[in-house]
Amino acid sequence: MGARKPVVDDRGSQGRPTVDMREDGGALVCVLTGAWTTHTVADVDAAMRDISGRSSYRSLRVDLSGVDRLDTAGAWLIERLLIEARAKGVETAVEGQSEAASVLLAAVGEADHAVDAAVRPKAPNIAVAFFEAVGRRVYDIRDDFLQSMNILGATIRGSQMKLGRGHGVNVTAIVHQMDRMGVGAIPVVVLMSAIVGAIIAQQGAYQLSYFGADIFVVDLVGVLSLRELGVLMTAIMIAGRSGSAITAEIGSMKMREEVDALTVIGLNPIGVLVFPRLVALVIAVPCLTIIANFASLGGGMMTAWAYSDIPPAAFIDRLRMAIDLSSIFSGLIKAPFMALIIGIIGAVEGLKVGGSAESLGQHVTASVVKSIFVVIVLDGLFAMFYAAIDF
Repeated sequence: MGARKPVVDDRGSQGRPTVDMREDGGALVCVLTGAWTTHTVADVDAAMRDISGRSSYRSLRVDLSGVDRLDTAGAWLIERLLIEARAKGVETAVEGQSEAASVLLAAVGEADHAVDAAVRPKAPNIAVAFFEAVGRRVYDIRDDFLQSMNILGATIRGSQMKLGRGHGVNVTAIVHQMDRMGVGAIPVVVLMSAIVGAIIAQQGAYQLSYFGADIFVVDLVGVLSLRELGVLMTAIMIAGRSGSAITAEIGSMKMREEVDALTVIGLNPIGVLVFPRLVALVIAVPCLTIIANFASLGGGMMTAWAYSDIPPAAFIDRLRMAIDLSSIFSGLIKAPFMALIIGIIGAVEGLKVGGSAESLGQHVTASVVKSIFVVIVLDGLFAMFYAAIDF
């Protein structure tokens, strides 16, 4: 057997890095020697930081003629010293570097500038930023509108469960969604509507009592509940409860690529995922509106009895005189349109979800906010329309 070859530490094959400093007419000269590599730069990191902390020199010259080896770590350490010196207004210069060292220092400097630009982007002019935000929002509204019309058109045309292979309607899925979105929402709809009706009755009775017209609180509760608040409160609660659920369910399927899988196996995602939910909402929201109307009238009746001493018999008798069929149907006509808006916006936002949980949360929030906003705007448009046709 031959003689065993001694083990040589690569880090010691060149001299350890050193930093020598001297003053030269107000300029600080740093002479670097040795191997400035990943394995050795830790030895001079503290010395380099000490140099950066000095403020008694007007210019800095770094002499690299004694550097044996230089890699990215060493070049970054030198570049950090130069950047910190320039930040203090000190003139800097690098001398004696080899061609390879020049290329490496230039590359490290460009990388640092790119990172700084990404971390601290230049703030745009406030007017430019405003119009840019408006323009982006207009394009977003256009994209949302086109996607909404795509979903609405596919729903009106049919469920499209199988592309080119008939129009199968999954009744089981529709009934299941009606149970979740309709039956499951009854308790919260009844509770909120009864509370709102009670508040209207209490405030109306309080104000009307000054004029001795307490009985007219029945007219107030009846007209407001049947024409406006019953359907509006129902739509808002469904937007927060079911609209967010639609976005979360479709969005989570989009994240797991289940929507793409449906397309691959020949199924239309709109027919499978969106159609049953839209049909269920169109059926459930009018039914919930009727329940909300009864709950609101019941809450107003109990409050009028307790606060204004109007018995239920007198409340019902006056209610028959205060309302007519137009009061009842004016609210019910709005319900299917509001249901379509909630379902379509929820589906659109769900299909826009990206691959992160943050994206899912953002689109669920956007779904609820947009649904409530559009529902309130639609209610105002219906109110103006009813006034124009004297309905």
